[in-house]
Amino acid sequence: MKKILLLTVVFFALIQAIQTDKTAQKVDVNLEVEASGEVMDILEKSCYDCHSQKTKWPTYSYIAPISWVVSSNVKNGRKALDFSKWANIDKKIKIERIERMKKLINNSMMPKSGYLVFHPEAELNKDKIKILENWIVTELKK
Repeated sequence: MKKILLLTVVFFALIQAIQTDKTAQKVDVNLEVEASGEVMDILEKSCYDCHSQKTKWPTYSYIAPISWVVSSNVKNGRKALDFSKWANIDKKIKIERIERMKKLINNSMMPKSGYLVFHPEAELNKDKIKILENWIVTELKK
């Protein structure tokens, strides 16, 4: 039993050497999404960690194997939609992304439940969803 425990500790220590890329591209404020303070507050609390270059990496995101999952979620989130590059997104693609965003938030699929475990303040209640829906409607008209 001691050998198994020792091997587990050694294995866990060794995998800490496999760190993920947490770099972000420089944010050009001219490209960032623009919205009212109320909308920005919601986006920053509920979306930015995975959908912008302004990710706040919590302590647990440096501990393997959790770090691998977190980094993968951020990488995929930025690929799907990056609010730091809002002005550079093609109009057709932007429409697709925000329509998908609306669907995901209305079906409680975003923010992800795993994220909400560590960030309960990111949860979208009915009022926040309504604010985002109104913003989405405005964005679709642009």
